[in-house]
Amino acid sequence: MKTVITFGTFDVFHVGHVNVLQRAATYGDALIVGISTDALNYSKKQRYPVYNENDRMKIVNGLRYVNLCFFEESLEKKREYIEYYKADVLVMGDDWAGKFDDLSDICEVVYLPRTPSVSTTQLIEVISGD
Repeated sequence: MKTVITFGTFDVFHVGHVNVLQRAATYGDALIVGISTDALNYSKKQRYPVYNENDRMKIVNGLRYVNLCFFEESLEKKREYIEYYKADVLVMGDDWAGKFDDLSDICEVVYLPRTPSVSTTQLIEVISGD
């Protein structure tokens, strides 16, 4: 069995999220998703997600092509997560291109193109009128 792992915030869930998760699932037999915790998101962006970590996990875990979700507590622990879940493939959006190439010693690393014209940050700005 080939296991795929990916990571993300998945806040204000949109078609771009669906696309990347569906495509990631095609690289193996099981898809495991690390959901960034609220604290991790705050440390990265100096703002909390719109939806809390439990709601975001419930949304992603409800997708038929996702086999398991867990909370990602640190960007620096990707290697540990990959080893713990025995992932064969790491899939990330191409906005991270090259950033995880050092993990290719323990798994295949794939960067997928983002869905054009959709981003959570843009959606939040439109909704809030910023």
